Amino acid sequence: MIKVQGLSKSFGKVKAVQNVSFFAADRQITGLLGPNGAGKSTTLRMLYTLLSPDSGTAEVDGFDVRESPIEVQRRIGVLADARGLYPRLTSRENIRYFGRLHGLGGEALEKRIDALISLLDMQAIANRKTDGFSTGEKLKVAIARALVHDPQNVLLDEPTNGLDVMSTRAMRQFIQRLRDEGKCVLFTSHIMQEVAALCDQIIIISQGIVSASGSPDELRRQTGQESLEDAFVAAIGSAEGLER
Repeated sequence: MIKVQGLSKSFGKVKAVQNVSFFAADRQITGLLGPNGAGKSTTLRMLYTLLSPDSGTAEVDGFDVRESPIEVQRRIGVLADARGLYPRLTSRENIRYFGRLHGLGGEALEKRIDALISLLDMQAIANRKTDGFSTGEKLKVAIARALVHDPQNVLLDEPTNGLDVMSTRAMRQFIQRLRDEGKCVLFTSHIMQEVAALCDQIIIISQGIVSASGSPDELRRQTGQESLEDAFVAAIGSAEGLER
């Protein structure tokens, strides 16, 4: 579970995140939505300890991101917007490298890698260098790398960005599987159809502030809109936020 209370972060005069609070529970998919520049990525980076908050708190399974960053890192799996694969390593080697960073090794690590390769249908690319991989192939390796240590909390930054229809469908099913396994899933997306299909709870951030939160049905009722897209626009106060 992830608990955020009064989280704030500024870069000079720019207030990227202002007093953001929300709770993401286990066995749920929580969507973190907002227009470009709203503060979503900054919030995620504080959660996975790349940035330190100016004020407020963020906890992962009860561990504070500032006071216990190593414990937090053990409990999260992160798919960042930049996949960051090592092109000269094979898929298996990329996954193994991150497993070792998390203190895994030996037969246990190799069994975990094999299980992820099977789960993500990566057999055909398991022993190929990742240089030249398609977007979907890169995504599979990045997902496996993020899950190699079997984290309870999974943070996904636009996990279907750039995927074709079949790969998008497979990724959505995989995210639902993570929830069904009891994971806490927090993800960002600009695709309202995807958000409506997946999310148990939605947090909308606009100009660094939480402007609305609730289930898809609750957001539609709160804004008086029939579609989730219209509810999103109403919550942020401007249709400009949907432009990429």
